[in-house]
Amino acid sequence: MISKEDFKMKDRLIKGITEDGHFKISVVKTSDVVKTAQKKHHLSLLNTVLLGRALTGTMLMASELKGEERVQLRFEGDGPVGSVVAEASRVGEIRGYVQRPEAELDYSKEDVKIGDGLGIGLLTFSKTLYNEAEPRRSTIELVKGNITDDLAYYMVQSEQVPSAILLDVGIDDDGVVTEAGGVLVQRMPDAPEGKIDKLQQKMKNFGSIHQMFEDGLYIDDLMEKVMHPIKVKELDRQPVDFFCRCTRKRFVDALAMLSYDDLKEISDEGQELVCHFCNEHYYVSQDEIEDILLQAKAKMN
Repeated sequence: MISKEDFKMKDRLIKGITEDGHFKISVVKTSDVVKTAQKKHHLSLLNTVLLGRALTGTMLMASELKGEERVQLRFEGDGPVGSVVAEASRVGEIRGYVQRPEAELDYSKEDVKIGDGLGIGLLTFSKTLYNEAEPRRSTIELVKGNITDDLAYYMVQSEQVPSAILLDVGIDDDGVVTEAGGVLVQRMPDAPEGKIDKLQQKMKNFGSIHQMFEDGLYIDDLMEKVMHPIKVKELDRQPVDFFCRCTRKRFVDALAMLSYDDLKEISDEGQELVCHFCNEHYYVSQDEIEDILLQAKAKMN
């Protein structure tokens, strides 16, 4: 049973706006989200940091949406990691995966940076909105491959919203995630020029979010600390979780959409299907596939 103190410090997102109306700010704690991702996908330390930052950043960006609208970020590069994919909805459901979860860098080499894990590549941003049949998509080149700088660059280039973003994943000496979280500050249209530049510089020297969480600070404290001395009014707060809506039934329904010939090829044995996002394994028996095959054959007649 979760203690009262642990419940108070659970993963959550808080949104606020400065009293002068010049800035919006979102702060999220994603410690359990990243721990779950590390465990589900058996991530290397490199991928724990990269995917952890991506999951955190995606949730911050999804905080601007409505209802069950969602955002997906896909980082693809020529480095050993391959690709990192993260998705979050406005209701606080976060999920994601890495193409090569075991990939790691050779830290004995000089000038090795975490961005080398992704290398040179592209960031594709997708936003699924109400009443729109297709997601809105935009793509830019990766500038650093470290997730944080790439998201900051994306918001300036594609969203054209001057912003400051900070993403952080802490890992102890045993390779276990300690705390994780992030902050996003966005300038409103009537904000004075130059003010966001000062905030961006302040966040560069802000210190590690994971250490602040370890020291007992919470999302409210971080929001106040980032914007000090500017007063902030809270707008909303919500829980966030690593959550995937995949089910065995969805995978079986997906098999039913295959052509008769494709089903025939796999009908001699059962199939194990794996969800990329949460690494959940589902087994569909040979008898079930044969039933689907009979149904497909009946539709052909």
